[in-house]
Amino acid sequence: MDETEESERMPDAPATAENPWPVGLLGAKIRDYIDRLGTVWVEGEITQWGLSAGNVYGKLKDLNHDVTVGFTIWSSVKARIPDDLKHGDHVVALVKANYWLKGGSLTLQVLQMKHVGLGDLLERLERLRTQLAGEGLFDVARKKRLPFLPHCIGLVTGKDSDAEKDVLRNAQLRWPAVTFRVVHAAVQGDRTVPEVLSALKRLDADPEVDVIIVARGGGDFQNLLGFSDERLVRAVAVCETPVVSAIGHEADRPLLDDVADLRASTPTDAAKRVVPDVTEELARVRQAHARLGTRLASYLSTETAKIGQIRSRPALASADWIVDIRAQELTRFVSRGSELVERALDHAARETVDLRNHLRALSPQRTLDRGYAIAQSADGHVLRAAENAPAGTPFTLTLASGDIDAHSDGASADPVVHRG
Repeated sequence: MDETEESERMPDAPATAENPWPVGLLGAKIRDYIDRLGTVWVEGEITQWGLSAGNVYGKLKDLNHDVTVGFTIWSSVKARIPDDLKHGDHVVALVKANYWLKGGSLTLQVLQMKHVGLGDLLERLERLRTQLAGEGLFDVARKKRLPFLPHCIGLVTGKDSDAEKDVLRNAQLRWPAVTFRVVHAAVQGDRTVPEVLSALKRLDADPEVDVIIVARGGGDFQNLLGFSDERLVRAVAVCETPVVSAIGHEADRPLLDDVADLRASTPTDAAKRVVPDVTEELARVRQAHARLGTRLASYLSTETAKIGQIRSRPALASADWIVDIRAQELTRFVSRGSELVERALDHAARETVDLRNHLRALSPQRTLDRGYAIAQSADGHVLRAAENAPAGTPFTLTLASGDIDAHSDGASADPVVHRG
């Protein structure tokens, strides 16, 4: 009786510290549980492919996560699968999970395997494109304008790649003073997305970087799938720094082209569209300077001619007539003003004489001049009745000329005034 049979005959009692399960029993339970999964279709990328005695031993990696499982293709099955399968291929496989008791390892027994069809990939890509477009990630309104002259350009590309050389060479030929912050990243394979995401995050956080170029330089459709990854597309959409896509793949272009603020057909095109040509700009400046000079000369010539025409008019040929006319008008105005002032003064003098005569006619002095007198008490009040001055009351008589002090003898039928 081997270890497996013995473990299968052991009682299925709960495991405790006092009554633990044998390793064989645990392994058997794991094997039985895995056997109940049956066969399943899985999708992934072949990261290891080795032949041994006609059998294939390899590993399959998840497309989006760092998860890998081993698989085995027996020689009988290998004869029925495509013979061009290799490391790096994107495949789907019908597998059955097997748990090897003696080794305590899990492997996948491959029953069928095939390449993921191009049509399937395109269909998935288009569904994702439609979803992201519906969210507004591709809208022109959200795209940021590139600076006219970036002082520092961030470049994400493969190390020592032709794309890197093309961007640097063409940009520096156009504007020698431009500087670059280059971050190398994988541009194909399973490391593409995490490394490009890391490079984007680093450059977007750099305050000196004015624009970011992601450059590859074309390639096979499947090798460009990383640039259609949803994580990468969403990361570019939220970048504060303008992003230029220079993947250089015209047909079946990746989603990065749609979400980027500018799409360039090649890395060389990206350099030309991001960096202005110093020679062309200087030529434009010279042309603008020449146009300004021509327009200014034309304007001055036109205005000079207008001034000449105005000066040649009879009204400005001799200015003496203006002074003569104004002098005559001024003489008339002065004469008229003097006449009006004299009239006003004569009229005022006459009114003054009339008012003076009228005032004199009403003056108490005129009454006194006719022989009347004014009696005033000691406090200055005018005495209007005899009872206001009882006997012994001193008063003053104001005459036409001078005053007389007097005393009252009291009221009488025929009053007599005694002068003091």
